[in-house]
Amino acid sequence: MSAVLLDGKALSARMRERLGQEAAALPRQPGLAVILVGDDPASAVYVRNKEKDCAQCGVRCLNHHLPAETTQQELLALVEDMNRREDVDGILVQLPLPEGLDSRAVLEAIRPEKDVDAFHPENVGRLMLGLPRFLPCTPAGVMALLRAYGISPAGKHCVVIGRSNIVGKPMALLLLAEDATVTVCHSRTPDLAEQCRRADILISAVGRRGLITSDMVKPGAVVVDVAMNRNEEGKLCGDVDFAAVAEKAAYITPVPGGVGPMTRAMLMENTISASRRRQHKED
Repeated sequence: MSAVLLDGKALSARMRERLGQEAAALPRQPGLAVILVGDDPASAVYVRNKEKDCAQCGVRCLNHHLPAETTQQELLALVEDMNRREDVDGILVQLPLPEGLDSRAVLEAIRPEKDVDAFHPENVGRLMLGLPRFLPCTPAGVMALLRAYGISPAGKHCVVIGRSNIVGKPMALLLLAEDATVTVCHSRTPDLAEQCRRADILISAVGRRGLITSDMVKPGAVVVDVAMNRNEEGKLCGDVDFAAVAEKAAYITPVPGGVGPMTRAMLMENTISASRRRQHKED
C-alpha cells in the first residue's frame, strides 16, 4: 500500500486531550443535551460514543432517551426546556427521528447558539456568508484532518460526491473558503468516473459500498471516504474500494478510523466553544 493513511482516530485523541484541558479551564463545566427518540440500534451506538467523548473532554452529558411513541409536541417541549437551561450549552437531537416526527421543525426549534450540529437555518446561512458560529461536524472534521497532514485545498480541484445538507453542501462551502475549485457530483451527474479522475482531492459521502474504484482516481490524489457502510460480513466499510485505491492515491482515509472519529471530536469542539461564548457573556 503506497498511500499515507489519514489517521482520524489518532488525531481525534489528541484533540480530545486538548479540549479536556480547555473545558477544565472554564468557570463552569460545559453541558451537552443529547436527545434520542426510539430504539434505532445505530443511533444508540452513536449516542453511547458521544457520551464517552463527553466524559473524556470534561463535558457534562445530559442524556434524554424518549420512547418511539413520543409526540411532536412532547419533543418540542423538551427542546425548549433545554433551550432555557443555563447549564446546557449545546443541544443535539440524534437523527433519524421515528416516523411521524418532523425533524426539520425540531432542529429549527433549537436556539442557534446551542445548535452544535450547525443544522439550524441561521447557522447554515452564516456558513454560506463566511461568518460561521459553528462548523458542521463532519465537513469540519475533514478539513481538520487535511490540515493536520499539511494538505492545502488552495488551488486544487476538489470533487465532492454527495449533495446532502449535512455533508456534501457544507463540505463544498468549506473547501471554497480555502480557495479550492469545487465540483459537486450526485446521482444525476453524467460520467461520474470522469469527474472523479479530475480530482486532486476526492471526497465521497454517498453511502454506497464500492462506489469509488481505482480507475476513478487520479494517481497521487487525496481520497477522503466519509461513508459508513457494511459489507457482506457485517464489517464497516466506506464508498471507496480501499485496497485498490490505496495503491494509487497519495493519501487516503481508512473506514473505520478516518472521518468518523473526527466528526465526534468536532462536536466536542463546538460544544466547548458554545460554552465559552455563553460563559463570557454571563461574565
